[in-house]
Amino acid sequence: MRDRFLLLHGWGGSDYPHWQAWLASELAKEYGTVSFPLIHHPHHPNKKKWQVQFKKHLQDFRPTTVICHSLACTVWMSIAEEIDEVERLLLVAPPSMHTKIDLLKSFFPASLPKTLAAKETIMVVSTNDPYMRVEEAHTMQDKFGCEMLILQNAGHINDKSGYGQWPWVLEWAKRDPSVVSEPL
Repeated sequence: MRDRFLLLHGWGGSDYPHWQAWLASELAKEYGTVSFPLIHHPHHPNKKKWQVQFKKHLQDFRPTTVICHSLACTVWMSIAEEIDEVERLLLVAPPSMHTKIDLLKSFFPASLPKTLAAKETIMVVSTNDPYMRVEEAHTMQDKFGCEMLILQNAGHINDKSGYGQWPWVLEWAKRDPSVVSEPL
């Protein structure tokens, strides 16, 4: 592996047994270069502070691959037009751009950027995610021209919906980015 992986968690963090914690551990076992920072105040996020922290991690770590879950997808989209392009971007369980949760009101409503600042982007969504309808995910996919993997009844694609160990994401991460993948 020659990638530099930056994993960005969403609201509440992605502590073990969440798939992001598992993935960071699995990649590190093979001497992968991984950064899985705790974004300050994960349970009481602030959009401006999260944007600053994301940009700092991008600048300091210089990842080739970024893997976002949930609210991290929203933050990524909010800074995408201001940052350098990465090789690969995985957006897992992005919330609706119109999410209505009082604690997250500084993040929404959000608008879609012109670019996602990635050469390759894949979105992973669920048919029963409480924060995003598949129809809205298709609208995002069309806007960005990216691939999309739709998981059946996977909830918010987190440990509460059975995504602790997630072999697909590990295989995706370990895939040689110079090899063109088959469509999902």
